Amino acid sequence: MKIITGLFDNMVLQRAKSGRSDQPIEGECPLTGSVTAVVLRNKKPLRGFSRVKVGSASNGKFSARIKGIPTGGPYDIRLSVNDRNSKKAASVLKKNVLVGDVWILAGQSNMQGIGYRTDRLKPNPLVRAFYMDDHWGAAEDPLHDLGVAVDEFHKGVSIQDHIGTGPGVAFGQALLKLTGIPQGLVACAHGGTSMTQWDPSRKHLGGASLYGAMYRRFVKNGSRVAGMFWYQGCSDTDKEAAGQYSAKMVKFINSLRKDFKAPHLPVVIVQIGRFSRLNDNIQGWNSIRDQQRVLPTKIKNILTVPAIDLSLKDQVHISGSDAHKLGRRGAEAMAVLKYGNKKLLPPIEFKDAILKTDPLSGTTNLLVSFRNVSGSLRALGRPEGFALSGDLCHLTEDPIFDTELIGAEVLLKTTVPLIPPVDFEQKYLFYGFGNNPYCNITDSANRSLPAFGPVPTTPERAYAPFVIRLKVSALQPFAGKLERLEYPANCADFGFASRTFKTTSLNFCNLNAELSARAPEDLLVYFSSRVRCEESMKVDVCLGFDGPVKAWLDGREIFYDPEGTNPAIVDEVKLPVAMGAGEHELMVALGSNHGKAWGIFLRYQRTDVPKTLLKRGRNFYRIPQILD
Repeated sequence: MKIITGLFDNMVLQRAKSGRSDQPIEGECPLTGSVTAVVLRNKKPLRGFSRVKVGSASNGKFSARIKGIPTGGPYDIRLSVNDRNSKKAASVLKKNVLVGDVWILAGQSNMQGIGYRTDRLKPNPLVRAFYMDDHWGAAEDPLHDLGVAVDEFHKGVSIQDHIGTGPGVAFGQALLKLTGIPQGLVACAHGGTSMTQWDPSRKHLGGASLYGAMYRRFVKNGSRVAGMFWYQGCSDTDKEAAGQYSAKMVKFINSLRKDFKAPHLPVVIVQIGRFSRLNDNIQGWNSIRDQQRVLPTKIKNILTVPAIDLSLKDQVHISGSDAHKLGRRGAEAMAVLKYGNKKLLPPIEFKDAILKTDPLSGTTNLLVSFRNVSGSLRALGRPEGFALSGDLCHLTEDPIFDTELIGAEVLLKTTVPLIPPVDFEQKYLFYGFGNNPYCNITDSANRSLPAFGPVPTTPERAYAPFVIRLKVSALQPFAGKLERLEYPANCADFGFASRTFKTTSLNFCNLNAELSARAPEDLLVYFSSRVRCEESMKVDVCLGFDGPVKAWLDGREIFYDPEGTNPAIVDEVKLPVAMGAGEHELMVALGSNHGKAWGIFLRYQRTDVPKTLLKRGRNFYRIPQILD
């Protein structure tokens, strides 16, 4: 007899809801007859398992189902067939088998394990692993040695002798400690892999695909697991992939549950950590982390644990010692998710951020609240990690000057005055901005705050940033109230030059120095702003001005006010327009009002974004992109 799937030496059988085994086993056998099982514990037959019938053999194959072995072990299990047509018999013995919970470990390199082996944990005989070469043994790093892998996709260079520590062993050992139940780990991760490579539609490729290899290993072990521990996302931080990440994760987990015939399979995912290359695709790293943070709102029965505070072994891989910390965080989350452990809390969640006026300084503070905090928030040294930025790609001047931890809340003290409120309209709150932030805030159980952002600090509206970079014409001769002014079709005649106005001027395109220097002469100046829309959208052109003004969109007049005067007010008028996919030009003409005019405020607000997407945040909808 030869077992193909479902029973091997040293393996962990996934227990059923009853707490006992219900394990399908298939294999090859040249005989015809009943399959019987003897289960031994301490070399003595287990009650009810002395030559009990568990299946049948015919046509060169056999199938069996061993039901009722209690959680625990170890057990020795012998399967036998006595041929009904002859005196021939066949048997197979598998030793040191446990019954407990089995977990898929999947994702990319930080699940594969790149920490130094000097940090690896001592193996525990009740925590086992199904290694890449399809054998079971005590779980010890490295769990993922691609050099010995059975599956074609995984075959590669053997892992270096000095590395290989990841979070999987600590995950299993922590669950053993929390539950007292034997644990099995099925190693399926592969470094550097993207969600495209994990696409479930590649299942038919078998071991030549990541999903197919994972599914084969699942079937090999009896098509029974308790859940999944997943760490992936670093390879999806480029702009195009990041925009598709949530949808791909929904597809992946839905397919996983369908193929595993487990519609509520619990999944704990890791929010990607740091990448120590400054200014490398900052928006992509922010986006993936925030999508992973909110995935539990899109997919039932999953939880996300953070890694933003953990130390690195190199520019992107978590150190061996902190990989153990991550494994324990994953185990605690799984204990809540899978077992409903009431002594533990789910991972910390961002709750809200509320503007508060400082009673002494009159400036605006932010009170940030969190759920599921164990004890109170704390930090070694000064609390770090929060940022306020008006730019999603680069950290602009950050007005936070102090961070105070108050129980489950964080008070961020800023230099921003409460008036004008537009200052906070253009500020988004982050914890863990960019690819290499320093974050050191945890709770009393040493669990990190989740990275998040961009989170709006005022009720979310689909504003693009204020336009402070555009083309400005040379000063033109007197044009009065502009009633006869036509669109400047030949812009080359007007001396346009690119100009960026300093953000310290409160997002105001300020030409006061030039205009007032020639007062009381009445002059004219043009501002040209180009935007790109990735899709058709309804937009308000939001304009503030302090002199006679006229505006054109793509050469068509959309606004005229001959009586414009001081002061310029943010969003004084909102001009509704339809913008198709592609590039557009807004031209604004401003009369100097005999030197009294200073300039304009300009920004764009998309008005057709559903409220549900507005609440989810900036990563979930598109806005006009400022070009110049």
